[in-house]
Amino acid sequence: MDRLNFVLILVTGPVLVGGLVTIVLSLGLDTVIWLIGAIVVGLALTYPAALLTSRYIKRRDPYWHHTEIKRIKDLVPDPEKPES
Repeated sequence: MDRLNFVLILVTGPVLVGGLVTIVLSLGLDTVIWLIGAIVVGLALTYPAALLTSRYIKRRDPYWHHTEIKRIKDLVPDPEKPES
């Protein structure tokens, strides 16, 4: 898990949830069940979308060596250590 992923979660979450709610409302499905369903699906897709976006950005960066990424056992990385 990397720090860029945490920042991208803050961006992808509202975009996915807002987009799905907009789609549900534009289809005329304006009941509470459909709105809650769109919110839950958007929140469930937030982390994978942020993770894929983070990997894409790092693979396209010529100065980032994505092959040397070490697995972190903790949920939150140590702020004193370099980005991994």
